[in-house]
Amino acid sequence: MSANEHISNLLAALPDQPGVYQFYDKEDKLLYIGKAKSLKKRVSSYFQKDRHESGKTTVMVKKIADIRTIVVDTEMDALLLENNLIKKHQPRYNVSLKDDKTYPWICIKKERFPRVFSTRKIIRDGSEYFGPFTSGKMVNTLLELVSKLFKLRNCTLSLTAENISKKKFRVCLEYQIGNCLGPCEGLQSQEQYDASIRDIRHILKGNTQMVIGHLKMLMQDYAANYAFEQAQSIKEKLDDLEKFQRKSVVVNPSIHNVDVFSLQMEEDSAYVNFLRIMNGAVIQGHTLEMKRKLEETKEELLEMAMADLRTRFYSEATEIILPFEIPLEIPGVVVTVPKIGDKKHLLLLSESNVRNYIREKQLQLEKQHPENKVLRLMETMKKDLRLTTLPRHIECFDNSNFQGAYPVAAMSVFRDGKPSKKDYRHFNIKTVEGPDDFASMEEVIHRRYKRMLEEAQELPQLIIIDGGKGQLSSAVNSLEQLGLRGKIAIIGIAKKLEEIYYPEDPYPLYIDKKSETLRIIQQLRDEVHRFGITHHRKRRDKGTIKTALNDIPGIGEATSKELLRVFKSVKQIKAAPMDQLAEVIGNSKAEKVWYYFNAQPTESSPEE
Repeated sequence: MSANEHISNLLAALPDQPGVYQFYDKEDKLLYIGKAKSLKKRVSSYFQKDRHESGKTTVMVKKIADIRTIVVDTEMDALLLENNLIKKHQPRYNVSLKDDKTYPWICIKKERFPRVFSTRKIIRDGSEYFGPFTSGKMVNTLLELVSKLFKLRNCTLSLTAENISKKKFRVCLEYQIGNCLGPCEGLQSQEQYDASIRDIRHILKGNTQMVIGHLKMLMQDYAANYAFEQAQSIKEKLDDLEKFQRKSVVVNPSIHNVDVFSLQMEEDSAYVNFLRIMNGAVIQGHTLEMKRKLEETKEELLEMAMADLRTRFYSEATEIILPFEIPLEIPGVVVTVPKIGDKKHLLLLSESNVRNYIREKQLQLEKQHPENKVLRLMETMKKDLRLTTLPRHIECFDNSNFQGAYPVAAMSVFRDGKPSKKDYRHFNIKTVEGPDDFASMEEVIHRRYKRMLEEAQELPQLIIIDGGKGQLSSAVNSLEQLGLRGKIAIIGIAKKLEEIYYPEDPYPLYIDKKSETLRIIQQLRDEVHRFGITHHRKRRDKGTIKTALNDIPGIGEATSKELLRVFKSVKQIKAAPMDQLAEVIGNSKAEKVWYYFNAQPTESSPEE
């Protein structure tokens, strides 16, 4: 029997029931594990077309030599089984759940007068474990609260009834300083100790409201019996517990026993954040990183992450808050996709957590490998700006003139996302008369890249024109004349709305206002503005000095600058008497300046 006939026979025999399917190659190596609401429909879909959207899927299907299935009662059962099998076998084409940490738990030890402590190792001896907690800080906070509210032992003595009755133990320093009530000598009863343990269970489960109610009743009983010291002690515990609850509550306390999931997808990874809510407080949180293999959909990734996280954190929540609908039905669980209100606030909190996780992960990688930061930024800009190469070398151009006079242009340069000031250039416009920004831009682009071609310099990967579609078109004309059209990417940026324009595309591209790409473009534009304005001001000032003072025979640039420094303007110099001028530049030069302005017609004279 051929391989194709074998597969056809297997497909024909598949049941129309929920279950898990496993693909094997000809060497009996497990390729992929999946779950299905209908095994027959889902597995058959892989073989109904020659080419899939994902190239990896197409390759995998060609390798399939055998199919094995496990039938279960519900799709949820299939999801849980799939999750367990993937973790166990880790097939090549399945999503990788990246998690190499051992998280801490809080243990209530199974023993008389139980101890409460943190541990990273679970021992199946009947002890109770609460967690896991992804934050060691949260574990410490809870244990500090427990030790403050309840006086528990921390010794490892075997406190059997027989040992206590035989007085085998004596109280230690913990009793003397008030941290323990001395059960080892029978100074604290089993009932009293167990009542504290019951309250601790509620706190660790997030049910602080029940403990608060119990303590309030106890305080009232003490007060009614005139036991005011005991009542005050209970009141102090209540204050600590209510303070802890106020810090924990993030939304309406009526939102109880709820799981929140949010998803952030990237090119080859996905991140799912999980929050567990009790009485409006976040009692657990975790972000799961998933390595995508076959371009799985967001629904498939979220379902897989939910199964893993709810199992790992022993969640029995009766409501799940999600960012979008999923086809999976979970018996006894309500799925909510909130649009407004407190539940939407929780979803936004989860989404904020997953973004922070990604950002922190990137920062850690960049600290370890600084070159990764540059590469990531270049990849981001390439993707955001729809480029074909990484924009490691960017040049940005801007025009500047003053009422049509002294037209200049400037160029800023960034290399690997940082200013390269030694490469900045300014240009005096030579061939354009009057305030014509389009023609000025065409001249500058032509001059810049003609020279680079003549000198065999390395061309930039991206040119940015600070202006709208008109100036962009002028720049493109110059590139076309030089034979560089299509060899260098070029875009224009409008000043007001941060619109990105492409040649011959009437519709602008809008980039996320908080993106790194837009930040770099804005820095380039700010730098070219600063550099261009500085040059323009120098040229304008030089031109003003020349026309007003440097035409005076015998008066040079140094003398002109000194006069302007003292008198502030040409107008003040004209009005100054000769003796004041002489105090600044001496008698000889003062006479020349005074006679020049006072012995000849002024520019406004009707004699011109």
